[in-house]
Amino acid sequence: MNRLNPPPRLLMGPGPINCYPRVLSAMSTQLIGQYDPVMTGYMNEVMSLYQQVFKTNNQATLLIDGTSRAGIEAVLVSCIEPGDKVLVPIFGRFGHLLQEIAERAGAEVHTIEVPWGEVFQPEQVEDAIKKIRPKVLAMVQGDTSTTMLQPLEHLGEICRRYDVLFYSDATASIGGNPFETDQWQLDAVSVGLQKCLGGPSGSAPITLSERYVELVRKRHHVEAGIRSEHHENGEASRIRSNYFDIPMILDYWGEERLNHHTEATSMLYCARECAINLLEEGIENCIVRHKLHGDAMAKGAQGLNLKLFGDQSNKMTNVVGVYIPENVDGEKIRSQLLEDFNIEIGTSFGPLHGKIWRLGTMGYNARKDAVLHTLQSLETVLRRAGHSMSAGAAVDNALGVYSGA
Repeated sequence: MNRLNPPPRLLMGPGPINCYPRVLSAMSTQLIGQYDPVMTGYMNEVMSLYQQVFKTNNQATLLIDGTSRAGIEAVLVSCIEPGDKVLVPIFGRFGHLLQEIAERAGAEVHTIEVPWGEVFQPEQVEDAIKKIRPKVLAMVQGDTSTTMLQPLEHLGEICRRYDVLFYSDATASIGGNPFETDQWQLDAVSVGLQKCLGGPSGSAPITLSERYVELVRKRHHVEAGIRSEHHENGEASRIRSNYFDIPMILDYWGEERLNHHTEATSMLYCARECAINLLEEGIENCIVRHKLHGDAMAKGAQGLNLKLFGDQSNKMTNVVGVYIPENVDGEKIRSQLLEDFNIEIGTSFGPLHGKIWRLGTMGYNARKDAVLHTLQSLETVLRRAGHSMSAGAAVDNALGVYSGA
């Protein structure tokens, strides 16, 4: 077997993306024991850092070891008991994922849907809540399958009025788009690192309100092998997953440090560095940067004679959807871009598979040279495939956005 030597790809799709160099460096740091006071100190730092990232005072702010899907599953399986009603508004692929995970947890799941490329209005969600009376509202903020950004700012107040837990997956959007956990009255949020936070997939930061924690603590359970006389189990049903049992994980991250798993040390280092990088740049500055480069990519794509997909007033800053021209083979274009220029862009899923490309500008790759290189390379591949456009218009359009900034 040869040593690892992957090609130098520029990942300009919907994620994952190229990591910030400082994040890669942090991951190579030597390991220490999980109860070393230096290690538990790093865990405490991570909790504090992500309180700032999420804009929350929630004490229960920590990492789930696993990809962003692990965070989703931990949040949902810990608060859902069999038969609980869950409402999932679906506007893309990842709403369907929330539905499936809730169903696997035994929930009675109700869904409402809008066409891919649109988002929900608050009154649509409130009408469904009044009709269904769910225990949980589970909703994606940014869905990369459609590039849409669901407004959340009015939904928390609605959920409080009807005594509904409000959960959002913000994996694709946080760091590049506004997100206000406490101000928007969210009870649970989970994210991943591989989008605007500029890290790899493999760690899922979450934050949980006191309201959420109080609910799941009723399902508290301590394993027989580590239980002491002072430990008491909750009166509600035991959470069906051991690995994703949030009360047990809270015991591990809390003062007692009750053993649950061996923390993924390198990923904790990585998550810590992602948060420090974001906070040193400034969250608002990072959002502005993502919007600048996202706007440049969108204007550049129009210069390639490509039509933008979806409701442009409700799209993420960090990914642009464009219709694939009818006269070209979309997958062949992507393959040529990858093989000849080492640039990866994405297609989509479900009803949009083979119909749109997704061009990402996020994290480390939300920068001018990456946008211009992608546009120039895509122009070359499209031109050679016979697609009609004005030579140089894509880069000129993008440069116009940059000069206007």
